[in-house]
Amino acid sequence: MALARAFGGVVVNADSMQVYRDLRILSARPTPEEEAVVPHRLYGHVDGAVNSSAMRYAADVAALLPQLRKEGLLPIFVGGTGLYFKALTEGFSAMPPVPDEVRAAFRERADGAATEALHAELAVRDPAMAERLRPSDRMRIMRAIEVHLATGRSLASFQGEREPGPLSGAGTLRLFVSPERERVRAAIDRRFEAMIDQGALAEVERLKARGLDPLLPIMRAHGVPGLIAHLDGTLSLEEAIRLGQADTRAYAKRQVTWFRHQMEGWQAVAPEVALDVARAALAR
Repeated sequence: MALARAFGGVVVNADSMQVYRDLRILSARPTPEEEAVVPHRLYGHVDGAVNSSAMRYAADVAALLPQLRKEGLLPIFVGGTGLYFKALTEGFSAMPPVPDEVRAAFRERADGAATEALHAELAVRDPAMAERLRPSDRMRIMRAIEVHLATGRSLASFQGEREPGPLSGAGTLRLFVSPERERVRAAIDRRFEAMIDQGALAEVERLKARGLDPLLPIMRAHGVPGLIAHLDGTLSLEEAIRLGQADTRAYAKRQVTWFRHQMEGWQAVAPEVALDVARAALAR
């Protein structure tokens, strides 16, 4: 927000959970007060019933950029989803859309089926992907079967085809704000408790009432499974909070690993100097 104020910018979301309108609190989206200070884009614009993806996100950014250029606004992409940043700067596999009717029919058939049985079905349809996926990885197994049902092709064949990202070839400043690990862990624990105080449980209760497919991304957001279990009476609130905190800490650790191995050309900066580094680079 400080950079947006200083350079005539707009804060653009690059977080896979903050795209959903259903989870403002639990995904830590900017508050309405923050959104009133500087322009924000691509926050809360996707319904939770939609299976959003890096490809859809890149398409949304591609549609947004001409508008920002016309308005003379500097886009400042902010978020925690490394795959979204990679889709922006390096492109993505040319994955086909799965028609809603194909997905709905398959998921109705798969409901209640053991994950191992679905993996066995995938091994018959698409041996190459079955070899790559763990027999317990239900979400990816189902995605691979859906793609095969929709196209008759292996998901692996599409992964070798790439489309350029909306920022491919563009001059970009790439910063990874990297606090000390223990500081991150403590902040995650405090923030989760604060989100509960702010109404996250009621937010999840409203989401649960929608009866959405449990495999949708929003239903697997950090904190959601545990809080739903609490609402179902199988976990105490304290246990649900601990589970949400642990899931978020594990994800933060994976973010650092992703940065080290997947985000070539990015600069790690401590929070205390990140703003000065960005200001100096943008002022040149």
